[in-house]
Amino acid sequence: MDSSIMPMTALDLSQQIKEGKFTAIEATKSVLNQIKAAEKSINAYITVCEETALNRAVEIQQKLEAGDKTLLASPLAGVPMAIKDNICTKGIKTSCASKILGDFQPFYNGTVIERLKAAGVVIIGKTNMDEFAMGSTTETSYYGETKNPWDLGRVPGGSSGGSAAAVAAGEAVCALGSDTGGSIRQPAAYCGVTGLKPTYGMVSRYGLIAYASSLDQIGPIGRRVEDCAAIMEVISGWDELDGTSLPDIKSKGSFLQAVGCKADGSREKDFSGELRGIRIGIPETTLKKGVDEDVREALFTMAEQLKTQGAELCPVSMDFLDYVLPAYYIIAAAEASSNLSRFDGVRYGYRATEYEDLTQMYERTRGQGFGREVKKRILLGTFALSAGYYDAYYKKALQAKAVIKEAFDRLFQGCDCLLLPAAPSTAPKLGESLTDPLKMYLSDIFTVSANLAGLPALSLPSGFDRQGMPIGTQIIGPALGDRLVLKVGHSFQKITDYHQKSPGIKEDKQAQGKGEQ
Repeated sequence: MDSSIMPMTALDLSQQIKEGKFTAIEATKSVLNQIKAAEKSINAYITVCEETALNRAVEIQQKLEAGDKTLLASPLAGVPMAIKDNICTKGIKTSCASKILGDFQPFYNGTVIERLKAAGVVIIGKTNMDEFAMGSTTETSYYGETKNPWDLGRVPGGSSGGSAAAVAAGEAVCALGSDTGGSIRQPAAYCGVTGLKPTYGMVSRYGLIAYASSLDQIGPIGRRVEDCAAIMEVISGWDELDGTSLPDIKSKGSFLQAVGCKADGSREKDFSGELRGIRIGIPETTLKKGVDEDVREALFTMAEQLKTQGAELCPVSMDFLDYVLPAYYIIAAAEASSNLSRFDGVRYGYRATEYEDLTQMYERTRGQGFGREVKKRILLGTFALSAGYYDAYYKKALQAKAVIKEAFDRLFQGCDCLLLPAAPSTAPKLGESLTDPLKMYLSDIFTVSANLAGLPALSLPSGFDRQGMPIGTQIIGPALGDRLVLKVGHSFQKITDYHQKSPGIKEDKQAQGKGEQ
């Protein structure tokens, strides 16, 4: 990426494009050049839409120069953005990083894509991910593992690892991911960027290929909290095509205003970032076991820094965390078993070539098309839903989910938001989690509770460990408290510079980039 564009946030870049200091075409070419330089090492993308992106940039630039009022008022006009490969994009390959979908190209855009296009965003490509979002490392992809830009021998997290790695490496200015149990927040933490899981129903899921419908949520990944707020301003809101979307979201206030920005993305000069009167819960007992010392120290340092902004720190208890992983994996696997039954080789995607009858075609297509981790979760979910086991597993997991939500409601009577690690450690080495699946599942211990309760949670850089790897801390708020967590996160970034650090990816002269597929 052009050295003058590389450190810029999405808001800054869009402002400078609208002011004529850069063009949307120059910004897009800069990102595409960075992809060509770094992609062979990182493997953040499944599909790069070079020709389409450049044509789109030309179209946006012409509209801006003609004085298009909608684009001039947009906080994201001209910004090159990456999209996770489980969000439908019309005419662009959408594979969920699985063999079974093959070269499937949707005939429609997801609602979030339509809203981004209306705001003048340039879609640069579709990012790599764990197959069907099942994993925490982006190593289960049919298209190969994504590597962490900070250390190519480590994972970027998952399942939105491609999106987080692309933003960290300068291969995108910002990105969309999806979060079922931490799949935005954990890779954001591992890659040293900022990611938000919105309140369930805040963003339309129409066009998101489902893993677990009651837990999935699309959300933004950017360098700064401001970028996440700008993306939320564009993509959030009620959608008649999604029965789970919440009404009257816009009436609750502006996401950009919460971080001291105007509707067009320009900054309010008198925004102080003061947090006076905001109570932040710290679960000190919970952090004593199973959390790396560097991660724990970063959280407590962050808490003290927020205190200097006027926040009040409150000790809280989160004993229910012992139940979140069992409940989550039963519910997620059960819903995956149901959702993935549609991939059978009949209507689209991959189909086995040798079979004698319809049943054998189903069996061989699914056996050859799904990867090991996906098969494992389908089997677990089918077992949990089967006759004789439904009450013992799935029903009990739903009851635990209700208890967890009630526990959060009680917590938020005594505090306004919570501080938790985004993960108990920094990014593990490639291959470690695949050889120890339990370790991979345990990496979600601090993130899945927000999905079970449908709460907003923001992960942002809060330090570095002894090996120089990024540490992420998350802020969890009550339902519809998205603006609050963004405000707290933005206040923290006003007095720290962790989010301004970059891994400094060196140019790979042998890299050829990836063509549009």
